[in-house]
Amino acid sequence: MTAEAPLRFHPLQRDHWSAFQALRLGSIADSPLATYPTHDEEAGRSPDEIQERIAESATQVVFGAFDGETLIGIAGLRWDALVQVAHKAVLWGVFVHPDWRQRGLARQLLHALFTYGRARGIEQIRLSVNVENPAAAALYRSMGFESYGREPRAMRVGGRYYDEDLMSLRLDV
Repeated sequence: MTAEAPLRFHPLQRDHWSAFQALRLGSIADSPLATYPTHDEEAGRSPDEIQERIAESATQVVFGAFDGETLIGIAGLRWDALVQVAHKAVLWGVFVHPDWRQRGLARQLLHALFTYGRARGIEQIRLSVNVENPAAAALYRSMGFESYGREPRAMRVGGRYYDEDLMSLRLDV
């Protein structure tokens, strides 16, 4: 944790793939109920798959939070290129390294990502959050997300089902 260099927030590049994978694997170990892929599924991705997954494109971006050159947080946005739904995106993969929590880093990262989204014409962001992850839900609500439903049995981990709250944030208001 460097005190002299300010934190930076920007889209990941293909050469960030190994740092991204390490952080994703850490997120699964830390919060297996908040991440869809299992550890084995995530660990089984090839470097090419990961690079494609994080490469900025016309329909996706993954932002990183950096302390110097160290990736300490991630958050992704995906949207459809179809004109009638291109105004909305899905937020996915939000994770901050445990050593950096409780410092407002997730909020800063999401603000940077949402600023990017607005510049790309995104007017609305959707997400789903496990009902047993109240800290994440509280963060999203504090940023203006509103619940609009619940998906029952959205995720199955070890034979147990979990519901997810569906939330949305308007960026154009």
